[in-house]
Amino acid sequence: MPQSNTINFQHQNIHYLKYGNGDKVILAFHGFGQQASDFELLANAWHTEYTTYAFDLFYHGKSYWNERDTPMTKEYWTGFISYFLNEYGIKRFSVCGFSLGGKFAIATLEAFAPAIDEIILLAPDGIKTNPWYSLATYPGALKQYFRSMIVKPNRFFRLINMAKRLGVVDKGILKFAASQMNTRKKRRRVYYAWVVFKNLYFDMPSMAALINDHNITLRMYLGTHDKIITQKGMSNLLNHLDDYDLHIIDSGHNHLIEKVSDFIAQKNNQKNSL
Repeated sequence: MPQSNTINFQHQNIHYLKYGNGDKVILAFHGFGQQASDFELLANAWHTEYTTYAFDLFYHGKSYWNERDTPMTKEYWTGFISYFLNEYGIKRFSVCGFSLGGKFAIATLEAFAPAIDEIILLAPDGIKTNPWYSLATYPGALKQYFRSMIVKPNRFFRLINMAKRLGVVDKGILKFAASQMNTRKKRRRVYYAWVVFKNLYFDMPSMAALINDHNITLRMYLGTHDKIITQKGMSNLLNHLDDYDLHIIDSGHNHLIEKVSDFIAQKNNQKNSL
């Protein structure tokens, strides 16, 4: 069973789970609509190599952002990670992010590159800006329109149906979007995550320079059937790297952690059998 703990940092509550007993430390950030426990399979697959700290992102699991729709700053995130590292006496570490968690992995990279050994990204958000995200966080009328969808979801589904008729968005993406907006609780989470995390944007050439300059190993896993995060979109980062390790896994977006866990477990079994 993982160890569970919650830190109150500057009046915000961040919950995390600790897995494994490896000599190396990895901080893991899950995808939208998930929670820390979704990393259990992956943490178990590398438990002898890594001690994994998997965090609930705000508006997910047991973590709470108590400022409603006030955006979280990068300075806040840097302060929290610094506090966490000091609490555990962690000098060097790695980071892992899946989907939305990719933004938090990259934010950690931006602030702590000299202390990072490896960055593992699974279909990461934050490398290519999604135009729907930009619209939702735009100040003024558009932001209020998106907020109104919490209580008036028909507005959202009219947009979905229009996009479907015009054929401007892949059907897989529309299906994923609809699944995240089919209850009031989910719609609130979508809106607040959009707005509170809006400052987590990054210049990819600068991020690549940090990885290159500090000799950070980058491993990336993408799904062959993933319509949300595609290999083409990852070129914003990968084209600027001196070296990287890219794996294309037979998976869609939602099951990528499970498939990558199987992939890593198989590689470990092959190593141990030699």
